[in-house]
Amino acid sequence: MTEFKELGLKEEILKALDDQGFKEAFPIQVACIPVLLSNRDVIGQAHTGSGKTAAFALSMLQQIVPKKGIQALVIAPTRELAMQISEETKKFAKYTGIKTATVYGGQGMGIQLDALDRGVEIVVATPGRLIDHLKRGSIELRNVEHIVLDEADTMLDMGFIDDIQFILDLAPEERTMSLFSATMPTEILRLSEEYLTNPKQFLLDADDLSGEGIDQAYLVIKDRDKFGHLVDFIKKVKGQVIIFCSTKYRTRDVAKYLHQEKFDAVAIEGDMSQHRREQSMAKFRSGKADILVATDVASRGIDVPRVELVINYDIPNQDMVYFHRIGRTARAGAKGRAITFVSYSSVGDWNLIKRQIKTDLKDLNKEMGIEIKIPDPLKRQIPSRRYGGTERSSYSRGSRSGGYGRSRGGSDDRGRSKKRYGDRGGSNQYGGRSRW
Repeated sequence: MTEFKELGLKEEILKALDDQGFKEAFPIQVACIPVLLSNRDVIGQAHTGSGKTAAFALSMLQQIVPKKGIQALVIAPTRELAMQISEETKKFAKYTGIKTATVYGGQGMGIQLDALDRGVEIVVATPGRLIDHLKRGSIELRNVEHIVLDEADTMLDMGFIDDIQFILDLAPEERTMSLFSATMPTEILRLSEEYLTNPKQFLLDADDLSGEGIDQAYLVIKDRDKFGHLVDFIKKVKGQVIIFCSTKYRTRDVAKYLHQEKFDAVAIEGDMSQHRREQSMAKFRSGKADILVATDVASRGIDVPRVELVINYDIPNQDMVYFHRIGRTARAGAKGRAITFVSYSSVGDWNLIKRQIKTDLKDLNKEMGIEIKIPDPLKRQIPSRRYGGTERSSYSRGSRSGGYGRSRGGSDDRGRSKKRYGDRGGSNQYGGRSRW
């Protein structure tokens, strides 16, 4: 293993790394840091938890001069990831005198203007809010010498490519630029061709997208049985747990029922205010909450080293999301576990994801002796609306609360909202009524 002191970093940076117990560099850091220090552009295909934040942050800190204005810009797709990058960079910059400001939507503009007025050398920003600052003149890019696009594929998925191009067109042509992405779709490659100069490409982490180092397992069960199994699994965990759901409604319900079961759980989902999201993350990071229930909006911005288990309560909508979710455990080379709940209606989607997993995958149905009985969809009876109520499906199991009422709850494992007939918690995929 290569130690950080072998990479030519300043004593102030090495001291900060030593404070955090970091001595040996990860492969992405060994590969990228010397190239970035030589002022050559970099493209890195790196999965979450591989250490890419340190790869670009340490390189910038090595070359930035304190009190000379904004010299580095890091663009991230989500506020959670932007905040995470800022916190990491501040730790690395502890003894350098270099200051970092975080700029993202959802936070008051006044707070960010105050931070910028105090003088910073590094800005970590989400695209939309950065453009707001550029248009009002509170951020200028004329002295920027280092630009980083982190999680470029996510920015593509979120529709930020036009914003990125707008920002890069305002930046000086003489700069060192790095682009990091878990995948390299055509649009990202085109972006790199247009804005990066003779970049050095590092794809050394591409194979790790299989989830290497994480004990992965799955359980095929009825949707209504998920919560009972969830409780059973998390009772056995000593560390922290992250539970990923596909919709904000499901996220709220799971967190609510965990509270009822006396678990210390917090939630993060898209409709929450920024203040509440920050409160939830602060409680989870500090260890005051053992369980975080989240939608995929948070999957790229959670970096908590004590996460022992990730549970996919719902199947993600694409295979790459699966790998980003489970990458929240086994951070920085540690060991971790991931369990995926597969409802009967999502077996086909899960099979597509399974093909991308190149490590051992444990079938919990066999271990736990749970028989899979997937109904024939051709024989399924769809509930029909009637005056005064609904007609029950042949697969309905009834409800503990009794009575029929219309519900906004419920979604399948792909996160598609559906109108159901059942109690407020939702219904199973065959029209029956359940806790969910």
